[in-house]
Order: sequence, then C-alpha cells, then structure tokens
Amino acid sequence: MMIARRPLLCGAVLGLLAGMASVAAQAQEPRRFRFAYDQPLNTGYHIAGNIFAAKLAELSKKTITIDQFPGGQLGQEPQLLQMIKSGDVDFAITSSANTATVSPQAGVMSLHFLFRSEDHLIKSLASPDLSKAVREMIDDTVPGAHVIAVATLGLRSMYSKKEIRKVEDMKGLKVRVQATPTEDATFPAYGAQTVHMPFGSVYTSLQTGVVDVAENGINVYLANKHYEVAPVLSITNHEANNSLVWVSDKVWQGLTPEQRGWVQAAADEVARTQPKLALELEHKSVEKLKSIGVKVVSDVDSSGFAKLSEPFLDKFATELGPHATKVAKIIRAIK
Repeated sequence: MMIARRPLLCGAVLGLLAGMASVAAQAQEPRRFRFAYDQPLNTGYHIAGNIFAAKLAELSKKTITIDQFPGGQLGQEPQLLQMIKSGDVDFAITSSANTATVSPQAGVMSLHFLFRSEDHLIKSLASPDLSKAVREMIDDTVPGAHVIAVATLGLRSMYSKKEIRKVEDMKGLKVRVQATPTEDATFPAYGAQTVHMPFGSVYTSLQTGVVDVAENGINVYLANKHYEVAPVLSITNHEANNSLVWVSDKVWQGLTPEQRGWVQAAADEVARTQPKLALELEHKSVEKLKSIGVKVVSDVDSSGFAKLSEPFLDKFATELGPHATKVAKIIRAIK
C-alpha cells in the first residue's frame, strides 16, 4: 500500500507545483490597456501617448503596457468620453472643450485669451496647483472616470478660404466650434455664427460650405489635411488647445496602490514634458504648411478679439461654478 501511495502523492505534488507555476506565469504576464484618442499619429496627442506609455513601462518594469488607438479608431471624443465613463476604454485623451459636454465647468479652460501666450500656457500647465484643481473638478463632476494629467496642442487659430486679419472679418461667417457654451457665446460676440459638429466632419463641411471657418491647433490642421479645403491659416491664437488625459474608474479600482502610483507618475511626466514638445511641433508645422503653399497670416490684429472676449472671462468662470472659478484664478495669477 505504501508503494502504491507514493505515485499518487508524487502526482499530487507535481500537480500542485504545476498549478503554482501556471499562476506565477500568469502573474508575470503584462497587463495591457487601451489608450484612445481621435487625432492621428505625429500629433500632440501622439506625443502624450508615447510619453505615458514609455514612462509607465519603465516604472512598472513592463508589467503594464499601453496599446495606442489613434485617429478615432475607437470613436470621436464625444464617444470616448462615454466609453471612458463606462469602462469600455481604459485611457483616453479629449479636449477640455469637448470635456465640457460631461463636465460643463471644464469649459473654463477654453475661454478665449485666458492663456496670454505660449510661454504663459507652458507655465500654467506645469503648475501643480492647476493639475490638482482640474483633477478635483473632474472627480466631483464626472462619475466613472478620473483625469490624471493636463496636456495641450498649443494655441488655436482659424482657417478658411479667406484671410482673417481682424475681428471685423468674422462678421456673418459660419464657424465650426466645439460643443461648449463658452464657444457659443464668444464667437457670436465676434459677429460669427456657430455650428456644432464632430471633428471628423470638419473637412467635408469646409469643402461643401456648410461652414466657412474652422479653428484648431496648427498641427491638427496640417495632420488632418484641412488645408486642402481651407488654404488660408490666420494665426489668431485665440484659445488654448488644451486636453485632458483620462483613466476609467474601472481600471483605477483594479490597480494596486503601487500600480496607481506608477500610472500617476507617468501622467505627471506627460504634464511636465508634453506641452513644450507639442509647441515645438506647432512651430515645425507652420514651416511645413508654408513650404506646401498654404497662406499663413501671421500678423493678425488680435486686439479686437481680446477686447470683446475680456468680459466673458470672469462672467463665465463664475457662472460655470466654483471649480471653474478656481481654475481661472490659478491660470490668471501665473506670470
């Protein structure tokens, strides 16, 4: 009987060891997450995605890896916002203006001339106080998701088939804007009509005359070939092209405290380094556009735009809510 039991005991031990080995192997396999955004490769969103993925792989010793889905593969920003809340997307980037559809107070970051220059923009986004205020705003207003970093694509400008050199040139023009109340009030103050549509529809709408003008970052204009249907770029720098980096609460709750630390540290690296790189890309994009024959109007008189938008800064911040007021106060105090 002893002889008969030995094979059974050995078999049980071997089975247990095999099971433990299987569990250990599974534990060592990297966790893979999907990171989605609606801009193509070689844009500021792509820069942010690369920085985040590389830093997270480094900190986690490649136990957490990021698969990027650019160019709207998983949906345009309005869809991504819903998917991040439901946990159908793990990480995402969306503009602060589109974020206003789920958190209206986020519209404060799209107020015209809140950011006075590229230098002011970089300094503002590097502020820990601003990052903290934005994260608190989203945590208090958006269930199912968290913001872990603020990034940018630079400053927005206008493009169309005609030059825009001063605010009077906007009278009667149909402008595609992002769906936020701040845009709906500010552009009519310039004399324009606002039209809402997803980003993916902008090219065709400019081509067919549904809209006369669109506005966005310079590299976005270049990368999406909007210059083909709107060959005049007027450098108005009227608004910051800011964006938020998201993580779904489903993912966040499934991470250990150590893993959360890695994720946040990777996001902090985005906030620290992405803005400068994104602005360098903007400058290179201007030169590229000039080289292919796009007319770049760099001497726009922005004083008329700034004067008309000035009353909206405090008004909208107050109306949007206490988080918006705090965010605007932090930005305006940065020298």
